[in-house]
Order: sequence, then C-alpha cells, then structure tokens
Amino acid sequence: MQITLTDVRVDGRREPMLEPMDLVWSTGECVLVAGEPGHGHTALALVATGRFDPSGGEVRLLPASTPSRRSGRVARGGAAATLRDVTAVVDVPGISEPDDALTVSDVVAEGLALAGRRSLPSDVTRWLADHSLTTDRARRLDQVPGVVRTALLAALAAEDPDVRFLVLTLPDRHGGEPSGWWEVAQSLAAAGYGVLAQCTRASARDLGVDLPPARGASIHEPPVVVLRTRPTPPPAPDPEPDPDPAPEAAEPGVAPQAGDDLRNDPGLDERAAAENDQEGR
Repeated sequence: MQITLTDVRVDGRREPMLEPMDLVWSTGECVLVAGEPGHGHTALALVATGRFDPSGGEVRLLPASTPSRRSGRVARGGAAATLRDVTAVVDVPGISEPDDALTVSDVVAEGLALAGRRSLPSDVTRWLADHSLTTDRARRLDQVPGVVRTALLAALAAEDPDVRFLVLTLPDRHGGEPSGWWEVAQSLAAAGYGVLAQCTRASARDLGVDLPPARGASIHEPPVVVLRTRPTPPPAPDPEPDPDPAPEAAEPGVAPQAGDDLRNDPGLDERAAAENDQEGR
C-alpha cells in the first residue's frame, strides 16, 4: 500500500499550520522527515493519516502496485475513514500522547483496548512479558527512557491488525540518542509497516543526514524528507531438527536381521581376529 500527499497544506487562523508539501510513503518503507518543532509536524501527522482534512491539495491511499492515481481512493470526506483505519499516530503531542503519570501497565491496558484487543490484567501481564517489560510495569511513563517509550507505544499501535502505517512524531523530544528510536522505526519497516518518523533538523544531522541548520525563511518551511530506507526483513528462523528422527527404512523385500547394527562396525573384524589369536594360544 502507499500514501501520497500532493501539494497538501493546512491553514491556521493567523498563519499556516503546514506549508504546501508533497510526500510519498509505502508499506515496508521508513521515511524520515525533519523540521523545526512547531512548524507542521502535528498537522502533517494528522493530515497524512486521514485525521484532518487538508485546506488544499490531495491525500490518497493507493495499492502499492498501482502506478496510476485514478484507481486510488481519495482520503477526504467519507473516504477518510479508510485511510484512518490503516494508519496510527504514535505519541503525537497533545493528540495521542498518553498521560505521563500513568504507569506502564496502565498504558498497555489502554493501548490494547484501543487496538481492539482484550485488556484484562492477565493479558497485560502476558504482553509485558512478551516485550521484556515486566520489571517496568509499575513505573510511570515519564520514568522510562525515551527509546523504550517509543518502542512501547509503537508496538501497542501495531497491535491493531488493520494498521499498516505508523507515524512517530518527534520521538527525539524525550531525549536519548536518535539512533535508538530510528532503530525502532527501522525494525517496524522491516516487519512490513510503512513508517513516517518525524524529528528536528538537529536529530537528523545526528543520524548522518547532511542538513544545514534552519535560518531565516527556512525556519517556517514544512518538514522535508531527508532519508528513505527499505530495511531487509529478518531471515526466517531455521526449522528445529526432529528430536526423534524415524529410523531408516530397510531395503524393500529385505527383513532386518539380528546383529544388522553391527555389520557396519569397522572394528568388528579386528575384534574377531584378536579373539581367534587368544584361542590359538
């Protein structure tokens, strides 16, 4: 699947919330966009996922193999629900970010419920164990490292079986090395999700992107695509060997005889010769 934004803009009361921009991202792909905080990140996350109608331009959801936009469905009006169903916004400030005072177990219970999953205490305990977070269950969300927070919330968003695209909005605002949350984004893309990761220009430079600091008019520019990758899916694990392999079948028409297991023993002739020598003495 593929989402395309063509000349999309979002107007505000006094100034634009998002200047006109184009964007294309597909499942299995990780796209990094960089921009200054407060200049379009939230508006981009919402308009690209069908949660907000653009003031101008077009947002479309297309099959990945469809080169023509005619066969796609316009993500406006009644069709916006289709785009919204296959997308999730992760930790968007003031929109989908959870209350920092919640414990990790509370966040997991809420996330499972929002994804349409059962969220009983036993389900929460199992989920935490599966994601190696059991020791963190009683910690407040604002006490966990930034990369753990991003991985936790992204994994919960991916619990919805309809979701194929994830937007990670400014994970760098929680501190830590950008390489941590970028690795989370890469692993999600390798699993087949389309991932849009939004960050500041400074974080993009930390990830090795040659991007000058924003100055003058560029401070108000919309987020710009600075990196696009398509991670290789992890190799399938080798099948486990049969713990109790079946014995080799005998040749057709030949019944196994007593002592057959010794006939291929290379030391059999030597032992027989030694016994004959002892008897001769």
